[in-house]
Amino acid sequence: MDDVVRAIADPVRREILVMLRGERLTAGQIAGHFEISRPAVSRHLRVLRESGLVRDELVGRERLYEIDPAQLTPLSAWLAQFGQPLGWTHRFDALETEVHRTRRERRVSGAPDEKKENTA
Repeated sequence: MDDVVRAIADPVRREILVMLRGERLTAGQIAGHFEISRPAVSRHLRVLRESGLVRDELVGRERLYEIDPAQLTPLSAWLAQFGQPLGWTHRFDALETEVHRTRRERRVSGAPDEKKENTA
């Protein structure tokens, strides 16, 4: 996962990943989108390839690059822990679950529901 994080730390490499999201491109096509030298783009592609985020295939005389998102899965899973509800949101969710459980138990046992008691 550390190699992936290092690879996506650079804004040029992140932009290359976005470009490759929907299509396969040659190094020349990728380099055409940047104001940096072609050798610099090649170095960025090498870092992405070595991290496993990009793979390449030789087709005729051209090398086509495409994204390989499988390496992002462990990073996504690790980041997901920070998207979990915290604090009061989590407590309110637990309270709602408990209220529903209690109401269900009352219906099963035949105990009067609070709504029925208040209307009588």
